[in-house]
Amino acid sequence: MKPSRFTTLSRRQLLRQTTAAAGTAALMSAVKAAFPAGAFAQGAGPEIKKATFGYIALTDASPLIIAKEKGFFAKYGLPDVEVAKQASWGATRDNLVLGSGAGGIDGAHILTPMPYLITNGTVTQNNQPLPMYILARLNLDAQAISVAKEYLPTGAKLEAKSLKEAFAKKIASGKEVKAAMTFRGGTHDLWLRYWLAANGIDPEKDVQTIVVPPPQMVANMKVGTMDCFCVGEPWNAQLVNQGIGYTALNTGELWNKHPEKSFGVRADWVDKNPKAALAATMAVQEAAMWCDKDENKVEKCQIVGKRAWFNVPFEDIIGRTKGEIDYGDGRKVTNSPHLMKFWRDHASYPFQSHDLWFLTEDIRWGVLPPETDTKALVKKVNREDIWREGAKALAVPAKDIPASTSRGKETFFDGKVFDPDNPQTYLASLAIKKVA
Repeated sequence: MKPSRFTTLSRRQLLRQTTAAAGTAALMSAVKAAFPAGAFAQGAGPEIKKATFGYIALTDASPLIIAKEKGFFAKYGLPDVEVAKQASWGATRDNLVLGSGAGGIDGAHILTPMPYLITNGTVTQNNQPLPMYILARLNLDAQAISVAKEYLPTGAKLEAKSLKEAFAKKIASGKEVKAAMTFRGGTHDLWLRYWLAANGIDPEKDVQTIVVPPPQMVANMKVGTMDCFCVGEPWNAQLVNQGIGYTALNTGELWNKHPEKSFGVRADWVDKNPKAALAATMAVQEAAMWCDKDENKVEKCQIVGKRAWFNVPFEDIIGRTKGEIDYGDGRKVTNSPHLMKFWRDHASYPFQSHDLWFLTEDIRWGVLPPETDTKALVKKVNREDIWREGAKALAVPAKDIPASTSRGKETFFDGKVFDPDNPQTYLASLAIKKVA
C-alpha cells in the first residue's frame, strides 16, 4: 500500500502517544483502527487544538454546529474549535481574508462558488487573491425560491412563465421588481437566475437582482422590499408560516440532488496544519452522518434552533427537515425526495464535476471571464483527496466513497444537460445569458 502523505508511525510509537489528552486518545484510537501505521504522523494528533469556523443561520450549516455540540471536533483532537455566527456571506468573505490571527476565521460553512471567487480574487478587496480549499460538501438540495403573496394568482411554480407578464405590468405601473439572493455568483444567485431564465425572464434586464443576508429575507419580504427570493431553510418555511408569501419551488425540483454548501478553509491554514485539517474534515464527516439519521432530526432541529445558533422556532425548521413541505399555495407534500441530505447519496463528497458547473454558470452571468481555466481552478481548490483520507480513517464503507471525481452528466428540469467533459456545449445551449 502506498504510504499516506502523512509520514507513517510505528506501532510502538503510536501506543506511547495514546497516553496524551482524552480528545487526542480518541483520535488516535479511531485512526489506528483504520490505519495500523497511523494517519497522524509523528505527533499526538493535530498540530493545534483551536480553529475558528464561520456559519450563517441556515440548516445546511448543521454539520459544523453538530460537530461542535456533539463533541466531534474534540473527539478528533480539536477541543477548542469555535463555530462563529456570521452576519452575511460578505462578512464571511471578509473574515476569511482576515484569518483567525487577525480576529477573523480559518474556514466556514460557505456557498460552494465562494472559495473559487475568493481564490481568484474576484470578490475580494482590490481583487487580491486568497487561496482556499474545499474539504467537504455540507449538503444536497433543499433550498427554495419564494414569491410574494401578490403573485399567487399567476400560479407560478417551477414552471413560471406567467411571471414575466406580471413583472412587466408592475414595471409599467412605475414600480420596481426585485429578485433577492444572498451573494453575487453564489449558489442562491445561480438557482434564481437559472429558474428565471428557463422561464423566459432575463435576470439582467427584466428584474433587478439584489443581495440580502439570509436571516433578513423574511423581514424584507414583509415590508415589500422584494418580489421573490432564493435562500436556504428555515427562511422559506418561516415566510409561509407567517403568511407573507409562498414557495414556488424547492431547488431539488430544479436539479435533483444538487450540491449546495461546502466546508471551505483557507489554503494556508490547511497547508500549515494538515493533521488539523484532516481532523476537522473527519469531525464534519461524522457530524454529517449523524445529521442524516432520521432518529436524530428532531434533536438536530432543537439544537440549531436555539438562541445561541439560529434563534428560530422549532416549528420553522422541523417540517422541511423531515421532507414535509407546505408550499403556502395549497400544495402540501410529505416524504419529499428533495429534503436536505447531509451524507446519503454521497452528499458530503465534493464532486469536482459539480464545482465545474458552478464556475460555468458564473461565466454565463459575467461573474468570471470566459477565458477562465475552470478545470485548473477546480484542481487547485477542490481537495477531495483530504475528504477521501478522512473517509478511510473513519472506515467509511466503500459504497459511500465515490469511485470518480465526476458524477457524470447532470439534467435540469428544463431538459438542459451539463456534461462536465464539455462545459462549452452546455453554455452554448443556453438562450439567456450575459456572456456573448
